[in-house]
Amino acid sequence: MVKRLAWKVGGQQGEGIESTGEIFAKALYRLGYHLYGYRHFSSRIKGGHTNNNIRVSTEKVRSISDEIDILIAFDQETIDVNFDDLRQDGIIIADAKFKPANPNESKAKLYAVPFTKIAADLGTSLMKNMVAVGASSAAMGIPLEYFHPIVEELFGRKGEKIVESNIRAIEQGADYFNREAGGRIEELALAPGDGRQRMYMIGNDAIALGAIAAGVRLMSAYPITPASEIMEYLIEKLPKFGGTVIQTEDEMAAATMAIGANYSGVRAFTASAGPGLSLMTESIGLSGMTETPLVIVDTQRGGPSTGLPTKQEQSDIMAMIYGTHGDIPKVVLAPSTVEEAFYDMVEAFNIADEYQCPVIVLSDLQLSLGKQSVDPFNYDKIDIRRGKLIIDDSLPELEKKGSFKRYEDTIDGVSPRTIPGTRNGLHHVTGVEHNEAGKPSEAASNRKIQMDKRLRKLNSLKFDNPVHTNTKHENPDLLLIGTGSTRGAIEEAMTKLANDGVSVNHAHIRLLHPFPAEEMSPLIEKARQVVVVEHNATGQLESLVKLNVGGRDKMSSILKYDGNPFKPLEVYNQCKGVVYHVSHV
Repeated sequence: MVKRLAWKVGGQQGEGIESTGEIFAKALYRLGYHLYGYRHFSSRIKGGHTNNNIRVSTEKVRSISDEIDILIAFDQETIDVNFDDLRQDGIIIADAKFKPANPNESKAKLYAVPFTKIAADLGTSLMKNMVAVGASSAAMGIPLEYFHPIVEELFGRKGEKIVESNIRAIEQGADYFNREAGGRIEELALAPGDGRQRMYMIGNDAIALGAIAAGVRLMSAYPITPASEIMEYLIEKLPKFGGTVIQTEDEMAAATMAIGANYSGVRAFTASAGPGLSLMTESIGLSGMTETPLVIVDTQRGGPSTGLPTKQEQSDIMAMIYGTHGDIPKVVLAPSTVEEAFYDMVEAFNIADEYQCPVIVLSDLQLSLGKQSVDPFNYDKIDIRRGKLIIDDSLPELEKKGSFKRYEDTIDGVSPRTIPGTRNGLHHVTGVEHNEAGKPSEAASNRKIQMDKRLRKLNSLKFDNPVHTNTKHENPDLLLIGTGSTRGAIEEAMTKLANDGVSVNHAHIRLLHPFPAEEMSPLIEKARQVVVVEHNATGQLESLVKLNVGGRDKMSSILKYDGNPFKPLEVYNQCKGVVYHVSHV
């Protein structure tokens, strides 16, 4: 029995491809399997090829698979587009309606199942996705009873007749496959799951849930792919905690509204993608100059301009670090898993409050929209820290016509902060340079004092585990460096390299700015070769590492910017090329 299996369903957008994958996945994660799902979809409402790739495993998995074991096809395009990804002796289960053709019968076996006809005979062709689920369950030997409660959850509100029809569609899909194909295919039979209950969620849901755990009460945002699910999740959940979501007229308004809310003492944030962050650049500077906490989530996608709205990329790295006119303190975090997305959101708000500066949580499309199994979060780990926020009556009386020194020159660069209405906390706030009381001042001496004060804030920044490391070797042949969602592909490539006798370490950077040079320097120094794996065309992460640490003479990149996530085999093959080249020099 196999421990891992890759299942993909494809067709035209609007045919229920996503729901087919959801129903299939729900049954499996409730059986205690680890899942990793990734959707390929077009930048349109309806039409265009789309697919849902779900990897099922008895062990934790964080990457799409190199090959597909089972391909469910609702049209010929799905077969043609995905055939090369099928493994040798994989199978295709296709709707007989479009008279499916097998490009290479020696590679994969094709089973034509009348999805549409069976569904239509039961009342509506819309249930063809349920027939496909039934055929899949028969091929893998999954008992049908595991799908019954899922159908009831999905369609119970529509009445018993609809529930019964959908269950019958699943059963008849399974019956047809068992009758015509001989039932379970032993090479595709999964070893049992562990039965443990886990969550199955996209990174955006984890980001939104992390914001709630951090005490957020306002999200101001403008919808944009691939960030919109954060907003949609909170529209439903945040009012239950006394909060609200406001859809603003644009991203500039979203950022400034969040700044205003944070100034008043309410934890607030916004989320967008590259084009939206471009519009927020001036507001980020306002947060830095007024020393008002601000958390922004950037879910990277293909650029520039509108670019590839629904495709994977990591090309905002430099923009998020340096994309503000003038010099301000700024923190850029980059979670790599659903778990980190949740906990890092909480920490982002703590850092923003403690250091009174903008904090950017840098996600990417694969992490934001990829769906992963995750153990329940530990809420006992949540620690809310508000820094030097004063909300009581402890401030001394102001002198006549005096003001509270909101921007007092302190040793650590962080000044006491009040919210409007705090007794004796009267002060001025402006985006121009100002003195300790916040009043505009262009004096050269004051400018230097205030600039130095702001910039030394981050000298004392503390962030646990700024680099996730897997360092089994003292002096490895290879050090792999990545950030964001590339972690899963890198980890699997490492296993393949280790099986070949290559000693390899891994450093995944979770704090991009301020850069963790102290943690990265010894790792790079001890490695024979360094390879940076990233989703952009110009090697932005590699440039960042070179700028802060060095290592130019032994560093190279594996770049991918075609909109698709890395497969483990891609990383492995290119690393083998680097190792081979070095060993023969």
